[in-house]
Amino acid sequence: MNYLWGGMILVGVIYAAFTGNMNAVTNQALASAKEAISLCITMAGIMRIAEHQGILEKTAQKMNPMLNFLFPSVPKSSPARSDIASNIVANVLGLGWAATPAGLSAMKQLKKLDARTGYATDAMCDFLILNISSLQLIPVNIIAYRTEYGAVNPVAVVGPAILATCVSTGAAILFIKLRHLLSSSR
Repeated sequence: MNYLWGGMILVGVIYAAFTGNMNAVTNQALASAKEAISLCITMAGIMRIAEHQGILEKTAQKMNPMLNFLFPSVPKSSPARSDIASNIVANVLGLGWAATPAGLSAMKQLKKLDARTGYATDAMCDFLILNISSLQLIPVNIIAYRTEYGAVNPVAVVGPAILATCVSTGAAILFIKLRHLLSSSR
């Protein structure tokens, strides 16, 4: 994946050099880097406050019935549960970039639950499927982009986004449960 992204960036820079747009590429790269750093600092602060106030732990506890249903093989005492809960909450709020660190941490914790090396556990696969379905109540990124580019009604995407992500998440949960049912009947 790193080679793919690196290759696309390299092709873009070479194209910009040949078409005389290197100045625009440089300016945009600096602006994007500034936005990324600002966003990371803001989100790290928000997540740290939520962690210190016990919001993440309380959320994970309130999500226990759902986590038990979706991840029956993950012990209640596993730190993966709070990481999964944090990831789900961030995704539901449309903060995919804030969900990534919790998702990576959850995957590491889920891997620790299985002694086999080189294999994804059922819980890891289920978590990935759920993550890919991308349930969102507030598509923050899309609203921000629509606002930035002058959309007349930037929040007009909220209804369709909720519907689309509810359907995709419902399909993901159905797939997960069918997979569990089929694997237990073997």
